[in-house]
Amino acid sequence: MSTPESRTDAGAVYRRYLSAVMLHGHASAKACDLGATDLYALNLLELEGPMTPGVLGARAGLTTGPTTRMIDRLEEAGYVRRVPSPGDRRKVIVEPIGKPVRLDEVMTPAREEVGKILRGYSPEQLDVLFDYFTRAAEAYRQAVDDLRATS
Repeated sequence: MSTPESRTDAGAVYRRYLSAVMLHGHASAKACDLGATDLYALNLLELEGPMTPGVLGARAGLTTGPTTRMIDRLEEAGYVRRVPSPGDRRKVIVEPIGKPVRLDEVMTPAREEVGKILRGYSPEQLDVLFDYFTRAAEAYRQAVDDLRATS
C-alpha cells in the first residue's frame, strides 16, 4: 500500500527496498558458505546459461585474477565446471552443474513472504510490477555498462 510518506519520499522507500534485497543476498550467500559475488555469478549462470570466464567476470564486475579464483572456488564446491567451447576448443565455457544445498532453505522464508505480498495484487497490478521489474533491470544493466565505459 502506498502511504503519503512513501509518495513524498519515493527515493528513500526505494533505497530501503534495494538495501534489504542486497542484505538478504549477502546473508543468504554467507549462510551457504559463499561470497556474495559467488552467489551472484551462480545466479547469472542459471539465468543466462553457460558463458566464458571473461563474460562472467565482466558481468560480475571482476578482473581476470579474481574471476579465475571465483570459478576455481565454485568448481571445487561442485557448482560449475569448465568445458571446452564447442566452436573453439581453445576457449573455455563455464556452465552451472549444481547449486548450494542450503540455498533454497535459506531463501524460502523471504520468498514465501514476497509471495504473500504478490498474491495481494490484482492481475493488472502484477502486470505493472513485472513490467517495472523488467524495464528497471534493463535500465540498471545499461547504467552499469555506461559506468564501466567511462571508468
